[in-house]
Amino acid sequence: MIRAGGRISKHMDMLEWFQDFVALSETGHFSRAAEYRNITQPAFSRRVRALENWVGAPLFSRDTHRAELTIAGEQFKPIVEEILLLAHVGRELARNAAKTSAQTIHFASTHALSIHFFPDWLRRIEERTSYRAIVNLMADNMAGCEQKVLRGEAQFLLCQHHPSATNALNPRRFLWLDIGEDRLVPVSKPANAGNPQPLYALPGSIERPATHLAYSKGSGMGRIIAAARAIDAPTAWLSTIFTSHVVAVLVAMARSGRGLAWVPLSLVDHCLASGELVRAGDKQWDIPITTRIFRSRMRQSPAVEQFWKMLLSVYQDRAVRSRSFDRL
Repeated sequence: MIRAGGRISKHMDMLEWFQDFVALSETGHFSRAAEYRNITQPAFSRRVRALENWVGAPLFSRDTHRAELTIAGEQFKPIVEEILLLAHVGRELARNAAKTSAQTIHFASTHALSIHFFPDWLRRIEERTSYRAIVNLMADNMAGCEQKVLRGEAQFLLCQHHPSATNALNPRRFLWLDIGEDRLVPVSKPANAGNPQPLYALPGSIERPATHLAYSKGSGMGRIIAAARAIDAPTAWLSTIFTSHVVAVLVAMARSGRGLAWVPLSLVDHCLASGELVRAGDKQWDIPITTRIFRSRMRQSPAVEQFWKMLLSVYQDRAVRSRSFDRL
């Protein structure tokens, strides 16, 4: 019995090590990862070293101020993510079998969508299908949402998408469905009351760059804007003076005259109509985006599978694209 208990303890330690590995690979810093994992840095470092000893190869390069994955670490990461996902999915299936959480659907959503999109969207789905889901919604930035899904803590991820931007969800492991459309538009406070000219205008210049309110690292919209501007947009000269991953904060800062920001049109159309905000540039600066929902390819609880089936029936035309993607 002692030996069996020791094996169970070792397996639990291994899951902890895997979660430590993912945290460090995402943050790149031992101190930040230790804080995220809620343990001291020395203890965290010992656990990472124990994992490397078990693997038999260094997983992180410690030659720079950042802890970067070695070639071995890069190869190891998708396997670890798969194991953690399987462990969490297995736990949920076991709970479902015991009737503990069989009807609960867990969503991870970016902050803006959790407030301005999700409630009405879920209501419309329920009205159309006459199905009432038991829902747990977790709001975070894009990076945090990705990790919740990869760890199996959430079964669905709701986010904004643009073809130029990347995410951490491997298409061979996840399905997706587009459920809405929007545009990111650059907005500014008007120069004067009743004046349609923006206080801060694109494209700016080298001598006088436009004052910019940006999304912080880890934000999905920040990724989209950076990728789209690098590939599709004309050159702009910007001076970033403020960052936040919460779009409502950037809207408030733009309304107070602190700079220009790219924000979803659906959130500021009333401000544009009233003249409280104006476009900081013409439509060549707009970035089209879609609202996308992701789920794992693995079969999950009956409640999740039933909800996904309903989504496919509601978005039949878009489900075709999802299924074609499924063949990749």
